[in-house]
Amino acid sequence: MKIPPGRAAAFVKAPDPSVRAVLVYGPDRGLARERLDALTRTVVADVADPFRVTEMPAAALKDDPARLADEAAALSLMGGRRVVRVMDATDATAGALKAVLADAAGDALVLVLAGELAPRGALRTLFEGAETAAALACYADDGAALDQVIRDTLAPHGLTADRDAMAFLVAHLGGDRLLTRAELEKLITYKGGPGEVTLDDAAACIGDTAALGLDDLALAVADGDDAQAQRVLDRLLRGGTNAVTVLRAVSRHFQRLHLAAGSMAGGRSADQAVGALRPPPIFKHRDRITAQVRRWDAARLGQALDLLLEAEADCKGFGPAPAVVCARALLRLAQGARLGARPGAGPGTRPRRA
Repeated sequence: MKIPPGRAAAFVKAPDPSVRAVLVYGPDRGLARERLDALTRTVVADVADPFRVTEMPAAALKDDPARLADEAAALSLMGGRRVVRVMDATDATAGALKAVLADAAGDALVLVLAGELAPRGALRTLFEGAETAAALACYADDGAALDQVIRDTLAPHGLTADRDAMAFLVAHLGGDRLLTRAELEKLITYKGGPGEVTLDDAAACIGDTAALGLDDLALAVADGDDAQAQRVLDRLLRGGTNAVTVLRAVSRHFQRLHLAAGSMAGGRSADQAVGALRPPPIFKHRDRITAQVRRWDAARLGQALDLLLEAEADCKGFGPAPAVVCARALLRLAQGARLGARPGAGPGTRPRRA
């Protein structure tokens, strides 16, 4: 079964007793991990209990697919129901999980953690279609959901946020649930006791965890939001992400836009072209990507891809630092998107070797 977003919190607190396996997936890794742990605690108080909780990487099932069924059927030496956690699953793991769902041996709760999955992929299809399994999507908190997370985290400590502080927190948190909670814990420690959080308090100790991923950077570049692109790029580079990795991630996004533009050239509408992409964009990004496909025609996308390829080559040369080369290339692309100009137009567009 598929758990709607509105029922997710209630399901995590009290899963349906008939469900013996839950797929927890999505781009918000922190939220997915938080929900995985919460589901574990509905069976075992201590997530680290060595007798009742078994954790295995999904990759281990490639060589020993029967291991999962054996673990699910095993009894705890200390008594009580067990939890089997399968980490970093992909669609390739579906076969082993299908065998477990088909075999009712044992009463262990099987929890599966995965990243972003295609709607028609094997894992989601299996869990959404099974009566004894559930699929739980985890997307980044925003809007009212993020507002509630902030209030719920501050309230036990006797803290409330004034209007300006709340607006600041909502704008600077939400990219990852665990990071959001970590930042709020810093704020709670900073305040030192009950009271009201002001804008100055929030600005003094809250970093920016929203829109920090490679996908967010690619979207900002294609949108023409050079300020946001620079902000996310700075955070990625400070966090140790390689400049070539960044350029390749943006290239993948522009390749998808190029495919969609080709579909439009064949007579499809922008909506139809974006809907035909595989894997399809996640729902919350679809409108942005559709707008980008309308903004960038196939010829300009080809130029953008050439620019990114040249920038990657320059990163491997003996010229400017790779971070500088990367930033220049992405800034040119973002400016091209915003101004409607050719991304390669004008002198000095291509980051050049010294």
